[in-house]
Amino acid sequence: MELTTIKDAFDRVTKKQKLSSSKAQEVFDLIDKEIKQTLQKLQSSNDCESQIDCKSALAELKAKLKDIAPLSQLESTQKELNLALSKYPKILEKSCIPDISKAYRNIDFDTHTVNEIIGSHFYRQGLFEVGDCFINETEESESAAAMKSQFQELFGIVEAMKHRNLEPALNWAMTNSDKLKPNGSDLLLKLHSLQFVEIVQNGNRDGALQYSKTCLAPFASDHMAEIQKLMGGLLWTGRLEHSPYSHLLSPANWDKVTGELTRQFCNILGQSYKSPFSVTMEAGIQGLPPLLKFMNVMAGKRQEWQSMKQLPVPVELDREFHFHSIFVCPVSKEQSTEENLPMLMSCGHVLCKQSITKMSKNGTKSFKCPYCPSDVNSVQCRPLVF
Repeated sequence: MELTTIKDAFDRVTKKQKLSSSKAQEVFDLIDKEIKQTLQKLQSSNDCESQIDCKSALAELKAKLKDIAPLSQLESTQKELNLALSKYPKILEKSCIPDISKAYRNIDFDTHTVNEIIGSHFYRQGLFEVGDCFINETEESESAAAMKSQFQELFGIVEAMKHRNLEPALNWAMTNSDKLKPNGSDLLLKLHSLQFVEIVQNGNRDGALQYSKTCLAPFASDHMAEIQKLMGGLLWTGRLEHSPYSHLLSPANWDKVTGELTRQFCNILGQSYKSPFSVTMEAGIQGLPPLLKFMNVMAGKRQEWQSMKQLPVPVELDREFHFHSIFVCPVSKEQSTEENLPMLMSCGHVLCKQSITKMSKNGTKSFKCPYCPSDVNSVQCRPLVF
């Protein structure tokens, strides 16, 4: 949300509050000064004249206080402060609690899929009791049991790694090594490297050497440089922190491997690394403000918004929310849609379906590709999925 309006209103309230406090202090100081001066006069008067002096001093004080008019002086600044304070909650409510229903579209959701995503989100966060409660309430028990057990295994491995116990992680990586290799992951080597460094730092040089022969040697053909650095650490057994290899002890190494393990674990499960629920919420938070502004302008045309197939205004999202490319046809200069898919031609170039239809006269004749001199038959074109 745009916070400039809120900040400006807050600054106005702060300014009025400081002004009111300053004015009140000024008036109080002036009253205090007059009272103290009157007391000094009374204390210095002679006994025989005390009664007359007291009356004149008090009368003079009363006149001065009347001239000061403290209530009148405080009233103006207090009114300005009250006015600013009364406006601020309204601005805050308008800016931070908008009616987001204006940007809502009546779309039929697959309730089962939505419930599964929310339940999976709780399990991903390790909130297993909350996830169980949600799943029981929505009666999605069949798919929930599998999700829960999978993420319980992941959290068990991660928790063990927090205590420098790599055994569960190594067991999982070795069990799934045939699935990790096609993904191009060197997770198993990274886990063995962490374990090797732990052995070296504990002062067990013979154990570290034996571990390298058994667990690191199989990776030597593809990762010789990494292994050579690890082997150099053997010369500093038990005192790596004072060696040129002190970076091997960095806690960041454990964090990186934990993140890689989590990513690969989710990948093998066919799940995204980040919770789909979190991604949807974060993208929605970024995309909602321009939609709300648009709907405030189009307040009387809600039905048109409901029937639109594309967003009526450009919505810029951070790169972390860019999951696929947007194809623009070089012929029509229009973005592809579900009805106008990008089509891969026999020559390897891509045009939108509508352009191919026009150029092929509804598929009745071949045409030349605008990229190259190849003849293209529309029958041989196939949809391209990014």
